[in-house]
Amino acid sequence: MLRRNAFRLPRHPASVGLARRRVRDHLADWGHGQRDAALEDAVLLVSELATNVVRHGPLLEREFEVAVTALADGSCLIEVSDEGQHAPRLRSVGESEEAGRGLHLVENLSAAWGVWSRGRHGKTVWALVLADANS
Repeated sequence: MLRRNAFRLPRHPASVGLARRRVRDHLADWGHGQRDAALEDAVLLVSELATNVVRHGPLLEREFEVAVTALADGSCLIEVSDEGQHAPRLRSVGESEEAGRGLHLVENLSAAWGVWSRGRHGKTVWALVLADANS
């Protein structure tokens, strides 16, 4: 069975924590347990992607959208959409730099990730978290 929930949040730093809680709650309601690695990874990924929108999204944008989809095999698809035209990209980060590691985390935690263009309506950054075989 496929279950999906999408919601909009204000482009504000407090929305990152709210996005985490809502994704955690939806996945828990759909059968993911507290110790489920896929749930924990999905929560961390939504946190990173929402933070990118809050920090780097278009200045005039008031809201962004978060969607979480639970797939039949227990995997999760996380999507964060905004009206920005510029796709995020991995960059080299020095050891002493405090920022710029978010997409590296996304790359390491997800089975796959990417960006879908929404034309003049911006983009969606997505990440796929595979089900934990040990759950």
